[in-house]
Amino acid sequence: MLAFRPEWACSASGNDYWPIWRGPEATGAALKGNPPVAWSETKNIKWKVRLPGQGSSSPIIWEDKIFFLVAKPTEKQAAVEPQGQQQQAPSQGGGMSQTPSGVHEFNLVCMVRKNGSILWQKTVREEQPHEGHQPNGSLASYSPVTDGKHVWASFGSRGVHCYDMDGNHKWSRDLGKMSIVRSFGEGSSPALVGNALIVVMDHEGDSAIYALNKETGKTIWQQARDEGTSWATPVAVEVGGKLQVIVSATNRIRSYHASTGDVIWECGGQTRNVIPSPVIGFGKVFCASGFRGSALQVIELGRTGDLTGSDAVKWEIKEATPYVPSPLLYRDKIYVCSVNKAIVSCYQAQTGKPNFVKQPLQAMGEIYASPVGAADRVYFVGRDAVSQVIKSSEKFEVLATNTLGDRFDASPAIVGDELYLKGKQHLYCIAEQ
Repeated sequence: MLAFRPEWACSASGNDYWPIWRGPEATGAALKGNPPVAWSETKNIKWKVRLPGQGSSSPIIWEDKIFFLVAKPTEKQAAVEPQGQQQQAPSQGGGMSQTPSGVHEFNLVCMVRKNGSILWQKTVREEQPHEGHQPNGSLASYSPVTDGKHVWASFGSRGVHCYDMDGNHKWSRDLGKMSIVRSFGEGSSPALVGNALIVVMDHEGDSAIYALNKETGKTIWQQARDEGTSWATPVAVEVGGKLQVIVSATNRIRSYHASTGDVIWECGGQTRNVIPSPVIGFGKVFCASGFRGSALQVIELGRTGDLTGSDAVKWEIKEATPYVPSPLLYRDKIYVCSVNKAIVSCYQAQTGKPNFVKQPLQAMGEIYASPVGAADRVYFVGRDAVSQVIKSSEKFEVLATNTLGDRFDASPAIVGDELYLKGKQHLYCIAEQ
């Protein structure tokens, strides 16, 4: 039997909420959601609150609580200046990447879902960052994960931290400093798999994947990885009654035994700088990337060994695939953006049959946020505050174009009739008013 089964899958409440950044099934879909189609600064805004810090961390939600990460500078100075990279780092966003000056707070924030007030905020670390990020990045790009009893937050080079739902600290682990290619910034979120928290640290040093006991933070297993910097978040899947962890990266997509860390299978074929996270469905895993090339590979689960070039790759696409946004697997269709552009392609997930390819979203600019699906609709949120909602159909049809007064890189979250959009300055709760 092949099935997606994260930690909360057996919990009805887990499927009602948004416990990780890609939703209850880690696909971007909210099968029970029905948020508004249209909104603006004066329409269907249940509440709007200013954020207590900076970061592109996407919100997660459980019951009456919203969680995300922020970083903010303090007036303190480091006792010893960090030895980090201070180099020019040209990117699609341009500009320089320099080590930030001064000590920063790295905070886990818990908000009240009904009104956006801060319930608690915990500073997990205070330090001066050892390296910076490119202008489009942030010092708080990771998203937390929860099982309804605890919430886990990774700040990468600033450690991994566990709190209960009331903000009581349970444990912290320091896994060392990362050296990111061209100081672009960190951002692979952790995944919860059975009794383990999976943390991937792919960088220009000794890359590794860790399985930490979710209750204590102690290492269950650790494996070295032959990878440079990547940003994809791992995903869990149950195959034949056993849990696997799948991680996409430049050299190989790899599937690990969740209990031992042994590699079950691997497959080459992705591009450089892998950012999009895999999605699972129909007994397959969908892996995409789009920097200096294009790749969407659909790999059949239940295989072993090196699958590169084998018939385990059921279908693949080599044009118009995403650089930053992850794919959306919604019902029987998979949606991908082209690089970071507002250009969308839709395929039948099981066969690869194209429904529409390279369709522009005319009113939008760049997209970093991953699309989400609900109520037979697909929601795309642009960096320039313009969002478009299209019909989930074999034919392209725009249902609404919406504009807010902020900029958006974080991915949306949907719970019931509410859509949560976290911008650079504000968090919005959008619901029929």
